[in-house]
Amino acid sequence: MPVLAILWLCGSPERGVRRASRLWARGILVGLKWSVGLTYTERGQHNIPDEPCLIIANHQSTWETLAFLVLFPDVAIVAKKELLTIPVFSWFLRKSPMILIDRESGSKAIRKIVEESQAALAQGRSVLIFPEGTRRPSSEPIEFKRGVEFLYAKLGRPVLPVALNSGHFWGPGGSYKRAGTISVTYLDPIPPGLAAREFTRQAEQVLEAERRSSWPQAA
Repeated sequence: MPVLAILWLCGSPERGVRRASRLWARGILVGLKWSVGLTYTERGQHNIPDEPCLIIANHQSTWETLAFLVLFPDVAIVAKKELLTIPVFSWFLRKSPMILIDRESGSKAIRKIVEESQAALAQGRSVLIFPEGTRRPSSEPIEFKRGVEFLYAKLGRPVLPVALNSGHFWGPGGSYKRAGTISVTYLDPIPPGLAAREFTRQAEQVLEAERRSSWPQAA
């Protein structure tokens, strides 16, 4: 709250809000390390494009919604509008800003994602989307919702697939967290220009292969 008050008095500068959000997220990750014994490791950093890109990741836990603020400092995350009901947190979402959508609005939501993603990329910010649409148990195969292939076609940027196994330690819908090491794997980028169906096939395939091979490391 004190940080929010200071930022508000300073005119809510976007960079300042994002820095405060990163500090907050980093504090939570440190807290998880010391209180729960939950840490993470990164692999494949050489695959991260030098230019702003579209990032796609499988979604197993609340953990990655926090961690990506640290892993990609200025990322613009596509998030559901329902998060705006959370006090204080919603203010940071609006002022960062993130790409907030109403998932029930269909084609209107897709147009909004495209327009705001193009604006974020023009500012030098990568865009993150969870193509599965919501958190899924770590045991379930990866299956994209409709829309991400349209975003891929419209943006014309490299796509960085990121595979996580966070659900083994902090599952969807559960508050219990257990010790261990979450694996964050940056896979080979997918170039722009593929047919929509081919892009979806490749992206699902590489993320699913990593999901199957990525087993939790017990602490």
